[in-house]
Amino acid sequence: MAEHGAHTSSAMDYEAANATYAGFIKGSVAATIFCLYVVVALCAFAFIEHGNVLIGFAGLIIGALALIVDLRAGNNWYISVGGLVIFGLFTAFMVS
Repeated sequence: MAEHGAHTSSAMDYEAANATYAGFIKGSVAATIFCLYVVVALCAFAFIEHGNVLIGFAGLIIGALALIVDLRAGNNWYISVGGLVIFGLFTAFMVS
């Protein structure tokens, strides 16, 4: 039988594992925020009477640009979440 070397926990690269985990969390947060932009845009498409396509797609494009800026900036999501709140409030105002 082949002999296998002893595997210890010191052989694991913790820096690479932590970097992978941080990237996964960052991507998950970005995907969640973009999904919320899509939900607000779908509400705009469905319930705004005039200019619904323009408002919906403009919100999606601005949201995608804000997410790109926030992804490049670091782990703060101020621009993306702020834009999402403004887009949601504007859509709610246009629906009512």
